[in-house]
Amino acid sequence: MRVFVLLFNARTENEGIHTIQIQDPERGERNVVLMFESEDDATRFGLLLEAQDFPTPSVEVFELEEIEEFCQGADYDCNLVPEDTLAMPPESNVEETDWREEGAEPEAEAPDSEIDRIRRRLEGLL
Repeated sequence: MRVFVLLFNARTENEGIHTIQIQDPERGERNVVLMFESEDDATRFGLLLEAQDFPTPSVEVFELEEIEEFCQGADYDCNLVPEDTLAMPPESNVEETDWREEGAEPEAEAPDSEIDRIRRRLEGLL
């Protein structure tokens, strides 16, 4: 099944995936990746984020299993948003993200090995 998620700085070394933070009574604060069944619903959610002064996210399509695997590796939760569901962003935003807005000062050069490059890309999605 194909799902749509919101990415910041898509297809760059500084890529970040949008998450919401929830408080789980048993596991504490959790990051949740929203997976939208509908591209239109994901786009609407992105516009709502922009209205809250987020940078413009990109709507990207992935296989459901790929996002679930990413979330499992990152210890994130994921939630499928059914088509025609109006998801609303939380009223508050985190102060600092794990990614930088495109055009921000670059980080130090990364290691050359292929495994490190893949790890950086996946960590960038956090």
